[in-house]
Amino acid sequence: MQARNMIHAMLLSLLSVVWITGSLSLANEALPVKPEPAPAPAPPKPRAAEGELKPTGKVPTPSGAGAVPKPASVPQPPAEINGKDGAPMVLVPAGEFTMGSDKGDDDEQPIHRVFLDSFYIDKFEVTNGRFAKFVEAIQSEPPWGFADKETPVVHSDRPVRWVNWMEAMGYCLWAGKRLPTEAEWEKAARGTDGRVYPWGNDPPTAAHAVFGLKEGADTVSPIGNRDKGKSPYGVHDLAGNLYEWTTDWYDEEFYKKIPTINPRGPVEGTAKVQRGGSYINNPYRLRSSFRTKDDPTEHDPNVGFRCAQDSPKLP
Repeated sequence: MQARNMIHAMLLSLLSVVWITGSLSLANEALPVKPEPAPAPAPPKPRAAEGELKPTGKVPTPSGAGAVPKPASVPQPPAEINGKDGAPMVLVPAGEFTMGSDKGDDDEQPIHRVFLDSFYIDKFEVTNGRFAKFVEAIQSEPPWGFADKETPVVHSDRPVRWVNWMEAMGYCLWAGKRLPTEAEWEKAARGTDGRVYPWGNDPPTAAHAVFGLKEGADTVSPIGNRDKGKSPYGVHDLAGNLYEWTTDWYDEEFYKKIPTINPRGPVEGTAKVQRGGSYINNPYRLRSSFRTKDDPTEHDPNVGFRCAQDSPKLP
């Protein structure tokens, strides 16, 4: 009897195993995919209740809607900055200007159009006071008149003179700047309208510039006291007072082969370009297109300089 019960128990266990195995094999067979029911049509929108009907007239457009957006303005460098030496500098914006003159000397011809990138230039000529700091910083031989301290102290606001080209370039590099190119100097002086002088086309007077004087102790004027002689960009004393060094070598024929974009002077030469006329000159040499030259090692009483630097590249 016990043996029969054991057989029945074993048969039940075996049937259970078979049933479970069959169920698993059926589960592994591909089952028919039940088709998805079609989406029910969207219920119709309820009609607006009375009083909620939209007006039949044209709905007024909000102010400014539909207007074409204006392009974002391109950021511009500041119009005036202070250089590393503390000297104020003004911006000369990028663009074309007319260089040269058909009413001047042969080396001012032909008239031509030149494009320059924006740059900064010193608002005033470098003064005795600022140059004295440079001399002290690099332990350099001071220009004539500095030894007794009278010039850099008593006349600190007058433009430094008796400075040759190499000393002028040395100062500008020390101040994180450079000498202006001849083209940069002329654009800073005459702007884009081709004027004869920095202030316009009227002949110079004593209110415009320091010129037509004889050599003497008080011939050089302090910076910035000839407001009527400012250039279109607000640069002072670009006519008269002192000639100014530029970075370019002089070439009498350069205008016949000058590049039209950011021109630099010849790669070599024997003399450097000076611009602007001085206190001993007549109005003809005060013209913004007038060119002259000198040995870069020469020291003269009627020659000074100012510095320039590139404007920062904006995104």
